[in-house]
Amino acid sequence: MIDTSILKSITPEHKELFGKVPLQLSHSLPSSPLFSMDALAELIERYPREHYSLVHMGEKGSARKTWREGNIGGLSGKQVIDWIENGRMWLNLRNVKTVDDRYQSLLDKIFREMGTSLPDSPTFNQGLGILISSPNAQVYYHADLPGQSLWQILGKKRVYVYPNTAPFVTGEQLENIALFNLETDMRYENWYDEHARIFDLEAGQMLHWPLNAPHRVENFDCLNVSMTIEYWSDEIRRSQMVNVANGLIRHKLGIAPKSRALKGVNFAGKAIFQKMFKNSKWLKKERAARRPVDFMLDGQNLGQIVNL
Repeated sequence: MIDTSILKSITPEHKELFGKVPLQLSHSLPSSPLFSMDALAELIERYPREHYSLVHMGEKGSARKTWREGNIGGLSGKQVIDWIENGRMWLNLRNVKTVDDRYQSLLDKIFREMGTSLPDSPTFNQGLGILISSPNAQVYYHADLPGQSLWQILGKKRVYVYPNTAPFVTGEQLENIALFNLETDMRYENWYDEHARIFDLEAGQMLHWPLNAPHRVENFDCLNVSMTIEYWSDEIRRSQMVNVANGLIRHKLGIAPKSRALKGVNFAGKAIFQKMFKNSKWLKKERAARRPVDFMLDGQNLGQIVNL
């Protein structure tokens, strides 16, 4: 019988460790037609602007942090991929399932397999993204708010995963991520690497790490294509409410929050408070100001950008 499963070689030990420590597993997605270069190029050409991020960053190993966001301009999907292969960039296609329902079917299959193979609390709002990034590009030290895993499709990258406790990540940092969507605006010290677990991720491998665990990524000297998967559970959702509420209390009221409780009267009050303000004009303005789009790809010169 042909094995059509996506996740491979899951052991009883993986089931016990899932969500508690970083886990590296195997998968079959590099052979999927959904991730061929032609399929990705076609997807890029019809991708809504509000659903992608194009980020120009500093070279791997550079001390100075560079982070600029831009547009793909009028380039074809193939031109965008060629540009990325010759530049220093990554393209993040977010919410892919809302653009192409074939990826929704893929996501459903993955979570069916995870539900039967790996223990975890019931999840909702599962999301799928595709990352296309340049040779030797890097993703700075950051943390994510939902549950997260990284699936390598093409190329090779090194992933550093850090403990999800202070000083590596703090409540205030999670608040800023929840409020302003600035995942990479976190303190990082070189000595943090002494406490990281390091994984070299090749095509056909995926990595899952504990909730909110900070991580950073360095590509090897090759074009990289990866898939990200995120999900929410009731506990993660409650944690997000607290992050938003505590951030508003800190930035709007000038008070340092003392509690991160996910139950009780204190939590109930914060749940109501954050619901009132999380879609406010003030917050939308703050987010836009902190993530301006200020360049587009140069269609005449591979690897070059045009300032806006």
